[in-house]
Amino acid sequence: MPITLAVPRELAANERRVALVPEIVGRLIKSGVEVRIQTNAGVEAFYPDSQYLAAGGRIVGTPRELFDGAQVVLKVQTPTAEEIAQLAPGTIVIGIMNAGRNLPIVAKMRDGKITSFALELIPRISRAQSMDVLSSQATAAGYVATLMGADHSPKFLPMLTTAAGTIRPSSVLILGAGVAGLMAIATAKRLGAEVKAYDVRRAAGDQVRSLGAKFLELEINAEGAGGYARELTPEEKAKEQEMVSAAVAQADVVITTANIPGRKAPRLVTKETVGRMRPGAVLVDLAAESGGNCELTRPGETVVQDGVTILGPLNLPSAIPFHTSQMYAKNLQSFLGLLLAGPGALTTDFSDEILAASLLTSQGEVRHGPTRELLGSSA
Repeated sequence: MPITLAVPRELAANERRVALVPEIVGRLIKSGVEVRIQTNAGVEAFYPDSQYLAAGGRIVGTPRELFDGAQVVLKVQTPTAEEIAQLAPGTIVIGIMNAGRNLPIVAKMRDGKITSFALELIPRISRAQSMDVLSSQATAAGYVATLMGADHSPKFLPMLTTAAGTIRPSSVLILGAGVAGLMAIATAKRLGAEVKAYDVRRAAGDQVRSLGAKFLELEINAEGAGGYARELTPEEKAKEQEMVSAAVAQADVVITTANIPGRKAPRLVTKETVGRMRPGAVLVDLAAESGGNCELTRPGETVVQDGVTILGPLNLPSAIPFHTSQMYAKNLQSFLGLLLAGPGALTTDFSDEILAASLLTSQGEVRHGPTRELLGSSA
């Protein structure tokens, strides 16, 4: 019997992505698996049911039909309690779990003896690059954030020479030069803006300059484990704040992207700094979901303070669901390669470093240490 993969329609608010796209469904079917897709699962990402059928997928109408006998469930967002209740013990669920913010769901998967993998926990090693959903989705977030900044700005971004005079290019400042930040830099440059960027990791300077932006330098090296920035000391934070505040005050568009996995987002822009910004300036805070890099950010809202517009967007990858679903599906295909042990067989050995790091729940236990501790403290 072939392994059956199930792709439900995403139920989270404002989620338009789908876990698999028709192209990847076709590839998986050729490898010997069966793929069931819930009716209209891909319609908001502009992948109609007809394309899944043409790729060899099976369209089913109800969750009961979808999950009955399915060994693997592929999600974008965390499964709902209702979905978990319909899964047989031992079912594998793969998705972006955001476990620290979804502890009751993690507990339900544990109690239901669901084997779950959190894709955001995949280690950032060379072998896992093709599975790195954080990078693929952050690319989209950086792109969309730049367009939002341009859309809300009362100025042109590029320099223009017209019969009415010369328009100077807008100044765009990117705080954080990870994947999202680098994409924001590249997009702002393509739009013709004058771009500056800052990151506490010195190694990011070469990447920033390679994109044609100016790198703001501070004599701090905060390179941490796994390619992330470490937390700064109080003295380093004071120096950073002084330089960042001056740069923010001069910018027409500011995009903040600083995030530390599993931690509250670092505070980079204070209320006082916003007060120094020019009327008409725009700040797009990509860390809104984890507390925000700006003191005035409100998740999911737009705040106007003294003529400055502060955007706290949520789930930006969902804004361009056609391509983000495509990228996510390719990440999933690579990850599934570690689980599919052959025709009709799934591996039961999760000792591979990628599987071990991303394993969230299994056999009635929470396997991810930090999440297990959080659940213990919330009991």
